[in-house]
Amino acid sequence: MPGLFDEPSAFDRDAFRERLFALAAQGIYLGGSSWKYEGWLGQIYDPSLYLYRGKVSRKAFEENCLREYATVFPAVCGDFAFYQFPSEEFWRKLFAQVNPGFQFGFKVPEQITCKVFPTHARYGAQAGLENPTFLDARLFLDAFLRPLIPYHANTGVLIFEFGAFAKSAFAKVENFLERLDPFLANLPREFRYGVEIRNQDFLTPQYLDCLRAHNVAHVYNAWTRMPDLPAQIAFPNSRTADFLVCRALLRRGRSYEDAVKKFQPYSAVQEPYPPAREGLREIVQIAQREKRTAFVFVNNRLEGNSPGTIVSITHD
Repeated sequence: MPGLFDEPSAFDRDAFRERLFALAAQGIYLGGSSWKYEGWLGQIYDPSLYLYRGKVSRKAFEENCLREYATVFPAVCGDFAFYQFPSEEFWRKLFAQVNPGFQFGFKVPEQITCKVFPTHARYGAQAGLENPTFLDARLFLDAFLRPLIPYHANTGVLIFEFGAFAKSAFAKVENFLERLDPFLANLPREFRYGVEIRNQDFLTPQYLDCLRAHNVAHVYNAWTRMPDLPAQIAFPNSRTADFLVCRALLRRGRSYEDAVKKFQPYSAVQEPYPPAREGLREIVQIAQREKRTAFVFVNNRLEGNSPGTIVSITHD
């Protein structure tokens, strides 16, 4: 039997698809973080489907590749939603491209989850200022959740990603929970929710108790300043909902920018990261053993190619 971290000798798309949909039949949905990666051409995507005048058309690829993605994967995380409130027309076109059983995870817009806007050029005049709509339940319900109601069956989980808070924003986890708890209490129960934190010291019994009270999942996340996945999984009572959510984004200690430089165009696994693979496999095993629904999303920036990472944690 192959070892846990052995690399399969070649990528077999048909076997990959079969394995992923077998897991999805058990309620375990594995996918990537987004899908528009030309580095996957010849692996996940058939280049002949996107040709224009003998070359792959980036426009045709980006507009249509979700259809092909959804024939191989049963799920994907829509990171794009973090940056905007998508329009009803956008949602209509997006969901029209996938089959009835396909599951999306969506990051909730940062207008809801950002306490202080980063000092970055793209924030313009808001850079460095307090966000007046932080954890605004009414805005979340009206601008984000309501347009998703017609697509409830394809919406697996909504993820509130909170970037690392400075001490000036929340001196301790209790201050954060004073804002989070009433917000979660106001969320409609028809959708699943997950909370992803980036402050290692916020991973406390009080934080987990708050999520558990609302059947909201702690999002196990592989991130540069968070404990590796096995440590998060082992934290007492870390399973806070009747479903599981995991996002494997970066190896511990590596910045996003460094991962982009190292791994683009994401066509092959370049640097296996055993702790993340161990945690990912453990999440799948827990879901199988406890018969929980699970949403597991793997980013190219973890090892260089998320399909290759997923192959390595699911092959026998």
